[in-house]
Amino acid sequence: MDTIRKLPASAGAEWVLGGFALLRRAPVALGTLGALWGLLASLVVTLGLAVPALGTILQLLVALAGPVLFAGLLWAVREVAHGRPALPGHLLQGWTEGRWPQLLATLLPQVAAGLLLGVMLLVLVGPQQLQQLAQASEELNAMAQAGQQPTPEEVEALVAGLPSGRILLWLLLGLAAAVAVAMTVFVAVPRILFDRRDGLAAMGDSLRACLRNLPALAVFLLLVMVAIFAIYFGVLVLTLVVQLLAGPVVAMWIAQMLMMAVLMPLLAGAVHTAWSQLFGQAAPVATAVASSQFEA
Repeated sequence: MDTIRKLPASAGAEWVLGGFALLRRAPVALGTLGALWGLLASLVVTLGLAVPALGTILQLLVALAGPVLFAGLLWAVREVAHGRPALPGHLLQGWTEGRWPQLLATLLPQVAAGLLLGVMLLVLVGPQQLQQLAQASEELNAMAQAGQQPTPEEVEALVAGLPSGRILLWLLLGLAAAVAVAMTVFVAVPRILFDRRDGLAAMGDSLRACLRNLPALAVFLLLVMVAIFAIYFGVLVLTLVVQLLAGPVVAMWIAQMLMMAVLMPLLAGAVHTAWSQLFGQAAPVATAVASSQFEA
């Protein structure tokens, strides 16, 4: 196993900057790969609405393809980092490299977390309260679709008797589980794809690297949330214009593809930069960012 570097908290910002720098080098090529992923997701949603019986199966297939597609984006990002072009065929590089069984293993923490949270929800809240919570959610959704604004008294009547403290505890457990899953898979995919590690070993490496660099990870997650909000706001403004010109269906498709075209290459570039720094595969990204700005 490679030595895991101990990095300062500022490294988390460098990972995000590295993602932007790599996307800036090949925005069209990398954006196309992200848009293809978004197009696939949009097609699945459309087919699921048209044929509800296939909706669950199609969503499962897209979920299974997620690690393989992300590995393909990482491969394309590495090609860009080495001065080579990113090609559409790179999106399936995880499959052609024969690493798909190890990549699919990265879904195990998500499945385990989902099962554990489901059991905890049943234990903490109880089946009768869950049924009441589901009914309250349906009624609130129906009011929202009808354009009605529920009054505080109506909301209080719907949630009366629900164990709010235990529901809050379950939400906190869900947040902790999401962070644990993110730490387990953060740099697992590049370890599998580039370092040829097995799935479980790669996830162990990722977890140890994140625990060793918690301040950097916290900075990274904070900046990623800010970046996601900024990207979402920009796409939302553009989508509103498209909706006026071409209708809501076209706007939905364009919004999905634009979000994926920017966000997924950015995340892939950030993960590539983090992997490079944590496991000593490349020089610090600050040099790459400065070089990219100088060349521009």
